[in-house]
Amino acid sequence: MALYRNLVTDLIRHEKLQTTEPKAKEVKSMAERVITLGKKGNLHARRQALAFLYDVKMVDKLFHVLAQRYSERPGGYTRIVKLGTRKGDAAPLVQLELVP
Repeated sequence: MALYRNLVTDLIRHEKLQTTEPKAKEVKSMAERVITLGKKGNLHARRQALAFLYDVKMVDKLFHVLAQRYSERPGGYTRIVKLGTRKGDAAPLVQLELVP
């Protein structure tokens, strides 16, 4: 669970990340839930986001930048783009990114 929380925090920080496909599919649902908390904007949602994300600055970015960006969007804040396979173990690599 700590790995997924760290990946969601990094996704909010950099707005894209490269990982394997199974991890990306799992992180996608968690990131969508956290961004929906940011759109709510109340104190309870902020505390839930603080309990999930590792960086306080990313919670501020979530509630001020991303909440305004996705205020009219009902869902689907992330996108998965397939990149190919990794050389070492042929794991399918993808790029998980926030849609503009």
